[in-house]
Amino acid sequence: MTLRIVSADQRMAEAQGKTTVALFGPSGSGKTWQLKTMPPADTVCLDLEAGLKSVQGWQGDSIAIRTFPDAIDIACLIGGIDPSVPKDDFFSQAHHQHLVATYPDLAQRLAAKRIVFVDSITDLTRQAMAWAKTRPEAFSEKNGKPDTRGAYGLLAREVIALLKHLQHAPGKTVIFVGILEKVIDDMNRPTWQPQMEGGKAARELPGIVDQVLTLSLFDPDVTPEVVHPQGHGWRHNPGSGVERRFVCRAGNPFNLPAKDRSGRLDVTEPADLGALLAKINHL
Repeated sequence: MTLRIVSADQRMAEAQGKTTVALFGPSGSGKTWQLKTMPPADTVCLDLEAGLKSVQGWQGDSIAIRTFPDAIDIACLIGGIDPSVPKDDFFSQAHHQHLVATYPDLAQRLAAKRIVFVDSITDLTRQAMAWAKTRPEAFSEKNGKPDTRGAYGLLAREVIALLKHLQHAPGKTVIFVGILEKVIDDMNRPTWQPQMEGGKAARELPGIVDQVLTLSLFDPDVTPEVVHPQGHGWRHNPGSGVERRFVCRAGNPFNLPAKDRSGRLDVTEPADLGALLAKINHL
């Protein structure tokens, strides 16, 4: 790769329309339905959980992925060559050239897509764990017995490498969808955490993506004595709320995972991912 100076205008042009998003929400909150807000001709859905029944009327393309090696191959076709990896590793020039030669039509169609909807990262890590358990790193060198720590270490390395590869995919907006689960700690305090195999991948994901969004159910909070921080005016009610909304900013009053690197989003936004991406990119 040739080193070069990138001007402000070039940087803005390259970043235009390119965003990485982690979208989390409780089961049944309508995460997959957000695919309907994406332009069908420009979007491909990587379907890792056979869960597209709620959007069966959507006219875009999808790819069913059932194994982690298949996910790596698709990520390589989307993200291209990583010049930093050894020549025989995943995402190397040899890996990419082999895939383009094996799947020329698929490579051409993926090149035309500017939005990649990964549904879901929860199932991606489950597939990665099933694969990791079969690798040599998952067995003790001393006695040949399964080594859980080795499997989790391999899981973390390979999943993070895949996420970062898609992060660098030129000209692509990549949306990672995942389940958000309620966890009660030893002090009986509830927190909401992404449901993923392996803690390291879950911890590093927010640093990889530009935006972290939580999709959940809310009720309008009309209690007169409540002072609403930054005027959000909503009460989190994941069980039976009347309106779906995105939580978009860190430090929100609901203690839900969120991050807005664009600086253009309110604490909550209407549950329309297409409109949200337009607002982020100032279109």
